[in-house]
Amino acid sequence: MFVHGSRVQLGFRVFCCSYLGKVATMPSELAVKRGSSCPPPPERGKLRLYSMRFCPWAQRTRLFLAAKGIEHETINIKLNEKPKWLFEKNPIGKVPVLEKDGEIVYESLLCNEYLDYTYPDNRLTPSDPVEKMRQSLVLSVFEAMIAGPFYGYAMATEDNYTALSKKLGFGLQHLEKALTQPFFGGNQPGALDYNIWPWFERIFMIQNRYKELSAERIPRLTAWMERMLEQSAVKACYLSPKLHAQFSKGLMAGNADYDAGLQERWSSL
Repeated sequence: MFVHGSRVQLGFRVFCCSYLGKVATMPSELAVKRGSSCPPPPERGKLRLYSMRFCPWAQRTRLFLAAKGIEHETINIKLNEKPKWLFEKNPIGKVPVLEKDGEIVYESLLCNEYLDYTYPDNRLTPSDPVEKMRQSLVLSVFEAMIAGPFYGYAMATEDNYTALSKKLGFGLQHLEKALTQPFFGGNQPGALDYNIWPWFERIFMIQNRYKELSAERIPRLTAWMERMLEQSAVKACYLSPKLHAQFSKGLMAGNADYDAGLQERWSSL
């Protein structure tokens, strides 16, 4: 956790989750980029998230915020044109970043741990140390086998996917065996469920995934994905395959549209 004391200006609020169990969503504002003025710090007692709509790591923290019903404001960042002031918040220049009362936290898992301890209502992290350790071990395999190399799988050609598929298949089978209840958190989604979901929302991006992701091979995970799609927090943070594909195509071409879909959402309200 890092403490900063810079002063700022208003006007970047994006959406807020109003109260536990109900998520109030408003259209996200356009992402800010290099050359933008550093926003003023949030008002005392207010929580701010620095994010990017298509980033799976940032989505982890957005899911926690939605699931816990934590009121907050969001500033989206164009990560290909990062404003200089972002590095004052996080020297690595990545999202998510949380800011409240002069304190700054970054890295998705640390952000989520901070939220669970700072806002103890509707706790998502297991209180039992043995269960917490078990879930951490499952998460470590997920990070190494699925999240870390995910975009390598997504960009793999049919020729070189065969070797990569063994690693993906191992990771999925490990999750399949670890899933002994409706959710990794038990009868309701918990920290592990929300920390791995963003990559399953994007799983369609792996073009040659059909063998590893067949319902016959991973029936528990298949049912889990269907249950996760029904969760209010997932619905609040969800972006369609069409929008993900649009963003990814632009990113590969060097002209990513960080605001894809916003005009459609505004016009529907």
